[in-house]
Amino acid sequence: MRRADRLFQIVQYLRGGRLVTAAQLAEKLEVTPRTIYRDVADLIGSGVPIEGEAGVGYVMRDGYDLPPLMFSSDEIVALVAGARMIRAWGGTSMAAAAEEALVKINAVLPEAARSRAEEVQVHALALHDMTDELRDRIDRVEAAANSHTSLHIAYEDETGSASSRSVRPLGLWFWGRVWTMVCWCELREDFRMFRLDRIQALSEGDVFRPRPGQTLRDFYRLEAYKRRS
Repeated sequence: MRRADRLFQIVQYLRGGRLVTAAQLAEKLEVTPRTIYRDVADLIGSGVPIEGEAGVGYVMRDGYDLPPLMFSSDEIVALVAGARMIRAWGGTSMAAAAEEALVKINAVLPEAARSRAEEVQVHALALHDMTDELRDRIDRVEAAANSHTSLHIAYEDETGSASSRSVRPLGLWFWGRVWTMVCWCELREDFRMFRLDRIQALSEGDVFRPRPGQTLRDFYRLEAYKRRS
């Protein structure tokens, strides 16, 4: 771990007003207590409001925050790669937000970190079936899941059979080429997953209140149980 990353982690561990010893920090960061003593001394010297002493422990006063976007090299790679993937395969609003995020990241990172972001060789190309209509549908389903708004959909399955459903959208899953909506289906009174590219029409309905046994957490719990069975 780079020293800059270690200093950042020390500050994170000291958040919340808890007393943390040098031995505890050394164990978490896989260094010696002597290294922690030096690092804490340097942080205090740079103005970080840490109180305490060796052998007793350290605590940081509330209200201190680090400058934004102090990311490690690996975190920069993850952020840039993730933003590029959403720009290629996400909804219209998602893609625009990802593009803006990349601009902001490059604008505020220090020079060395900015160079690392520009050197990330992870790219994503939009597939021909990522139509504007599908991108808009992704945004609408995500917004409905976030606001707990029911949806009425006209759906066509893999055999070409058409059906109309009223659903409570719970979330979106991306499978590399296909987006699916996880939802509670009012018709089946059970969880269902619908491919967004097979939805023929979609309209928003009423706001719903999450019910016990019908939430995304319940869906995950049920899926985990099925895998264990």
